[in-house]
Amino acid sequence: MIGFHGIGNSHMFEDEEMGSYHPEIENGSRNGDNETGIIGALGNKLEKTFKNSLSAMKSDHEEKVHSDAAVTDEEVSIQGKILANLMGHITNDLAIGKKIKSGELRKRMKEPSWLVPDCFVTEDIDMEGFTMKLLSSKENPNTERVILQLHGGGYMGAVRNAYYVFAGLYNEVSEGCSVLTPDYRVAPEHPYPAALEDAVACYKWLLSQGWFGSQIVLAGDSAGGGLAMCLTMYLRDHDMPLPAGIVAMSPWTDLTAGGESYETNYEKDPLFGNTRDSLIYVNDYPGDHDKMDPYISPLFGDFRGFPPMLIQAGSIEMLLSDSVDAAAKARNQGVKVRLSVYEGMFHVFQMGYLNFPESKRAWAEVKRFLKVIKEEE
Repeated sequence: MIGFHGIGNSHMFEDEEMGSYHPEIENGSRNGDNETGIIGALGNKLEKTFKNSLSAMKSDHEEKVHSDAAVTDEEVSIQGKILANLMGHITNDLAIGKKIKSGELRKRMKEPSWLVPDCFVTEDIDMEGFTMKLLSSKENPNTERVILQLHGGGYMGAVRNAYYVFAGLYNEVSEGCSVLTPDYRVAPEHPYPAALEDAVACYKWLLSQGWFGSQIVLAGDSAGGGLAMCLTMYLRDHDMPLPAGIVAMSPWTDLTAGGESYETNYEKDPLFGNTRDSLIYVNDYPGDHDKMDPYISPLFGDFRGFPPMLIQAGSIEMLLSDSVDAAAKARNQGVKVRLSVYEGMFHVFQMGYLNFPESKRAWAEVKRFLKVIKEEE
């Protein structure tokens, strides 16, 4: 199967047409420690500095273009490097950084209600113990498939507005498919198996609405990416219909933090690096359960029978081995896998939406993946 073997940086997707939905960097607000903004909870300061740095960079780059009479890929790496450096400054040099790394800020964050863009309609759905939001195209929705998005946050952070923006992007790259985003229960109040139970309930709800497993695509980032794999293992083990495919962005597949990159990228990772007190080491989700349980850490499970997977990761994130090792194991067990490692990128860099080249390419790659799995049904 073309495109589902090996490791690449996905430059072939750079010019993919992304359509009409182009979300901007989130408008931030600040109220004490409750901050919003680009890349999780980095807030207004990072957003403003990022925009100013990009403006300065573009001016410098335009001068270089005129002198060299050619545009090179250097702009891509410069933009990504600027953002990674800014993230590292916020998380390593400022007091708020500890709260970001530990997940405390995410738990305390308060956001206004998400303003639904005019091109979408949303439906709030009450489940037992949690809620869901279904986003659909206002005009000509694609009813061939539906996407179940499982948000990240280390199993400790609730859903936030960034994931509704993600839902809009998933709708765009899937050519109009509806996107279901649950606000599943999280630790410490609700340790394992709460998140998995809620994910199963979401999937069963979709089946009850008339969707077939072959029409459902699972998508998730970080903990949500790992949870998508855990959900698939659960479905297979319980003889339930499997999804058509999985999109996993920087999936957290090893809660033992035992992979090689936890050491090799320890000083490089701008989000979790240089501390053993971050939520990837100190986490309440497993509770008293074995962290190597495949329904907690899917890396230690069996991937046989899985649908095709697209796994994206950044080369400098501590969780890189979670992606690399899971992809290798799944591939060795006969699963079609595309693993894309983006040079110089950090954990869930796709939260840059379409505002810098690496993130834009990643979303274009998701678009291509969804096309490929549909064509190969």
